[in-house]
Amino acid sequence: MRAVALIGIDGSGKTTQAHRLAEALTAAGRPATYHRNAGGRRWLGRLAQRLGRPDAQRLVGRNGTLAVESVLRWLAIAAALLSCLITGRTAVMDRYSACQYASIRAHGGQRWERLARAGYRLFPNPQVTFLLTVDPAEAYRRIERRGTDHESMRWLTAADTAYRTLPEYPTFVVIDAGGPPDEVSHRIRAHLTGWLPADEADPPASRGTSPRDTGPPRIDGAWPRSGDPLPAQARP
Repeated sequence: MRAVALIGIDGSGKTTQAHRLAEALTAAGRPATYHRNAGGRRWLGRLAQRLGRPDAQRLVGRNGTLAVESVLRWLAIAAALLSCLITGRTAVMDRYSACQYASIRAHGGQRWERLARAGYRLFPNPQVTFLLTVDPAEAYRRIERRGTDHESMRWLTAADTAYRTLPEYPTFVVIDAGGPPDEVSHRIRAHLTGWLPADEADPPASRGTSPRDTGPPRIDGAWPRSGDPLPAQARP
């Protein structure tokens, strides 16, 4: 397993779950490394405020924000993949290329998406991409509680819609991330029974009841057996 990616809107718990997954894989004898592939939007927003601007777009404009974010995330992903290629460890990606495509769509900069896809096409597809879903209102409450940054409900709703309209969406393993972190962790591990020992993964009965959250994606019309490795997730 080369890489696993966790994606979703801000406040969905990507960072917490990515750290936990890297630890679980390592404990199971599959050394893994956490990588935070941020696009620098939070950093750019803080810089804007220090310079007397309310946000990044007021500092460098929408196109400038998307350009900076796309380049920084590309460099972060490239560095993560190179590191894991050298060390042989599994890369647990906190954000991946789909996050950039969703950000671009949420910003309304569709023409930038074509350029981003051309650049990010160099990167291999993760074996599994988990989309952590949470109601934007709950995501907003989580962000406000942590107190390190701020996102508007309008942005969170737009980002949620963007993820669901990506052409890659049918290939994602959708995880309901609205519950407690332990519950979300169990759901994620239940989809990785091919790489985690049985006692590290939940039995099928403990998984969510959503049709998209009751097992791995259907492959050739059949559900993979619980002991089979999950096939690589194809991308359009």
